[in-house]
Amino acid sequence: MNFRRFLPLLWGGLLAAAAACAQPVSTLYDKAEYRIAMRDSVRLHTSVYTPKAPGRAPIIIFRTPYGTGPYGADAFPAGLEKGYLRSYVDRGYIIVQQDVRGRYMSEGEFMHVRPVGFGDVDEATDSYDTVEWLVKHIPGNNGRVGFAGSSYPGFYALMGALSGHPAVKAVSPQAPVTDWYMGDDVHHNGILMLSDAVRFLNSMNTPSGHTPTDRMPRRELTFSPDDRTFFLEHPTRADLTTLLAPNAFWEEMSGHPDYDEWWRARDTRRACYNIRPAMLVVGGTYDAEDCYGAWNLYRAVVRQSAQTPVHLVVGPWSHGAWRGDGRRLGDFDFGEEASGRYYMEHFEVPFFDCHLWARDTVDRLPPVAVFSSGDDRWHAFGRWTPAGTRRMTFYLADGGRLTTEKPAARNSSTGYLSDPADPVPYLETPGLGRPKEYMVADQRFLAGRKDVLTFVTEPLAEDMTLVGPVEATLEAALSTSDADFVVKLIDCFPDGGGEAGTQMLVRGDAVRGRYRDGFARPKAFSPGKPECVRLRMPDIAHTFRAGHRIMVQVQSSWFPLMERSPQQFVDLWSCAASDFVPCRVTLFHQRDRASFISVHKL
Repeated sequence: MNFRRFLPLLWGGLLAAAAACAQPVSTLYDKAEYRIAMRDSVRLHTSVYTPKAPGRAPIIIFRTPYGTGPYGADAFPAGLEKGYLRSYVDRGYIIVQQDVRGRYMSEGEFMHVRPVGFGDVDEATDSYDTVEWLVKHIPGNNGRVGFAGSSYPGFYALMGALSGHPAVKAVSPQAPVTDWYMGDDVHHNGILMLSDAVRFLNSMNTPSGHTPTDRMPRRELTFSPDDRTFFLEHPTRADLTTLLAPNAFWEEMSGHPDYDEWWRARDTRRACYNIRPAMLVVGGTYDAEDCYGAWNLYRAVVRQSAQTPVHLVVGPWSHGAWRGDGRRLGDFDFGEEASGRYYMEHFEVPFFDCHLWARDTVDRLPPVAVFSSGDDRWHAFGRWTPAGTRRMTFYLADGGRLTTEKPAARNSSTGYLSDPADPVPYLETPGLGRPKEYMVADQRFLAGRKDVLTFVTEPLAEDMTLVGPVEATLEAALSTSDADFVVKLIDCFPDGGGEAGTQMLVRGDAVRGRYRDGFARPKAFSPGKPECVRLRMPDIAHTFRAGHRIMVQVQSSWFPLMERSPQQFVDLWSCAASDFVPCRVTLFHQRDRASFISVHKL
């Protein structure tokens, strides 16, 4: 179903109205700073921007660990002048920004993804206490409160939904941190996301004994001459522990190599019961940091809070791009309907206007709106994964074929040697930092590598839109006791045209072989013994056009996006560089051991 049938005509004049209101924020709003006491007497720095215009307005709260500067009653952030937050200025919201506990100008001790129910205070109680103070003390508020945030602030927005305060009517967690072991930007399925995790946990290292400050201390870490070389020269987690020290979260994480109760307590999905406010969950299909969070938080809310009004919006976006340009990523332009301007007009603004201003707009929002790349259009659904889809299974076959027919051969396999000394790169050219564009990068630079297996269909006779999670089942044997498995789904463009021959990455992810029987139960491989390894990847929404081919690649490293496996069943936190050994991987594609991927066809 095409989403365009849901678009209200009234939005046509919204941009003109907003432009007419584009006066300097300081002439439209007053700013005040407060130190709001929580129930344990810890005070949180809170900046409140109140419209000068008369009348009552709702409150929208943005809680963040990244600072709410510039600080000072006369200092207005540039973000209010234009862009995402300007939408709320032009609509007259009371805007609140707050430093979370233990960060910047707030008191207390910071804890990463502080679990709900952790002691007498947590981020949900801090949210409750903040709302309670605001509705009682901020003049001109209408008693209706919302929370929003993207990425780590998306986690804090969710905590607002879990606070239980009756004034909280609407919450939008966007690309929310959800589970740092199973997904998001610290681990994927137990594999350390090397480049992102090291940089992020180094920059977010909050020393104990925090004193409120407008500038957080930061330990410098120099990556030189490029990420690939740096991480080859520091090959083990033990090496990185030395470089990052002191780092409380990293060191605590080292005591939990498997998915135990410590990690489960930090999975926000476990707390999503009986949510009262309406929810707008937002994410991007090409979000390098938090692709996992939006899809899986949405599922948790639907499952655990069946009475909660919940909407899911996912576009072809990189991390947070729906708050900016949105329409472009790498070599691809997804069109005006993928822009941040379009998103705000058709999704976020109507959602909050309905629940906080009590305006009749939310009925125009479908429960699920998802944008398919490839054909570049919105779809509206009653739920996700959509009803009426058909599961498609693509089998890996001999000769590098990818087919919908189950293999008939009695004996068929393909092998490769995975060598940690020469890991498969995730980018053609090494650089500093992890570019967001890798999520749609052309994979042709891997042609000729013998440690990357490639399977491809015949050209498609007609368009094929695939949606939902990508699930891989691999039948494999190793020459050693462990290895990683990376699976990539790729759109191969035909020769001719603007993207002639491009091999566009649509989805890629990995799983550590030792977790094939569960992430809490690592298990060594017996060399030469076939085993079944399953991988569930984040959802996709992509149309493979007629004449294109569908490609699947399998490899055992993706460096330095992900850490390398030693390819032995050793302790990952104490192993040495000498423990990294080559592994012969055999992938079966035969009648009794078929390897395949499956996804839903729209």
